[in-house]
Amino acid sequence: MKNIAIFASGAGSNAQKIIDHLRNSDKGRVSLIVCNKAGAGVLQIAEREGIPAILIEKEPFFHSDIYVQLLKEQQIDFVVLAGFLWKIPANLVQAFPNRIINIHPALLPKFGGKGMYGHFVHEAVIAAGEKESGITIHYVNEKYDDGETILQERCIITPEDTPETVAKKVQALEHQWFPVIVERLLTSL
Repeated sequence: MKNIAIFASGAGSNAQKIIDHLRNSDKGRVSLIVCNKAGAGVLQIAEREGIPAILIEKEPFFHSDIYVQLLKEQQIDFVVLAGFLWKIPANLVQAFPNRIINIHPALLPKFGGKGMYGHFVHEAVIAAGEKESGITIHYVNEKYDDGETILQERCIITPEDTPETVAKKVQALEHQWFPVIVERLLTSL
């Protein structure tokens, strides 16, 4: 049984889907929630689910090994970024090589990079006149949205779509695919 840390900054809907999916799995379990935003919904999910949670601070996250050590002490095997808005520092990437994944709400390499998250992505997709969008699940490296792609799934964009309707289509893909891919990757660890 592998121990997973989910890093999240917001409401935590993907975290909840992963927790639910793995509830009866023998492959792994969510053992820790890591959050960088006081009051984020994901912290309420952690409390409700009885999962330990930590609120991290920016300075030590980027300039020390304190959180790397904490993850190792908690015997974390795999890190899942589920709406976590900070770039992962090199020391954390190196401590968990090919064991940190992220989900991005667009078809990378389009619409990725610093500042491209949430509604900013969907607004850019609409503004560019794209005919499709979707999700990219990828490994994390030291650059924003740059790691090797694990899975892309697509949805059609119609002329009537708005950033809000695209967000709903993309979130449906996230909830469908992210938990499945997390569990699948655990079998190869």
